[in-house]
Amino acid sequence: MFINLPITGLYIFIFVFAFLMMSVRVLREYQRGVVFTLGRFTGIKGPGLIILIPVVQQMVRVDLRTIVLDVPTQDVISHDNVSVHVNAVVYFRVVDPEKAIIQVEDFHDATSQLAQTTLRSVLGGHELDEMLAERERLNSDIQEILDKRTDAWGIKIANVEIKHIDLDESMIRAIAKQAEAERERRSKVINSKGELEASENILAAAQKLSQNDLGIQLRYLQTMSDISNDKTNTLVFPFPIDMGDIFKKRS
Repeated sequence: MFINLPITGLYIFIFVFAFLMMSVRVLREYQRGVVFTLGRFTGIKGPGLIILIPVVQQMVRVDLRTIVLDVPTQDVISHDNVSVHVNAVVYFRVVDPEKAIIQVEDFHDATSQLAQTTLRSVLGGHELDEMLAERERLNSDIQEILDKRTDAWGIKIANVEIKHIDLDESMIRAIAKQAEAERERRSKVINSKGELEASENILAAAQKLSQNDLGIQLRYLQTMSDISNDKTNTLVFPFPIDMGDIFKKRS
């Protein structure tokens, strides 16, 4: 009997040690524990040292830090029937651990699937030009929709960012041609406006000079001076008929 006492004490020590190891949990500052007692939700514990009753109680750890979710590339057909490949990133965090564990089986996978369908739905209702030019507004729209739908799961969508919008090679060439045509159109409009302003200025100058014969002659002499500066062997010297009338009047 005396020989068995140390062995019995060893067994008791091992049992107590195993009981403590199964009962004690340590949760970090960014973790919470959703505790179930005999299958029923009994509370949220943490952070710090947590004591559980083995077998009777179970705990599910929940991370409260912001999670970065990479949304896989989605094939989207825009409102103007253009096929594009879009991927995005979603930043979210758990704000209610109880809902995140009880209301949905896997909140991470559920949020990922919802983000994919929402991305296709929102972008499919816009034209390609809007996707390329109004990305910030589309990010806000997707974030707002996701935030409303994940509220029942205790999830808060912090931010949504569309990373890439990839086009087919044929569409890239079509957009390049469209941009080139737009640049040519603007160039022609600018040139036409310049010609219109120049013609108006010439007309105004002609009307101004026609009011004074001396002004016409001075302009004529200036023109002749400009012609004489050119490197040419031939000089055409026009003689206006009106100039002869001026000499007649002076004589």
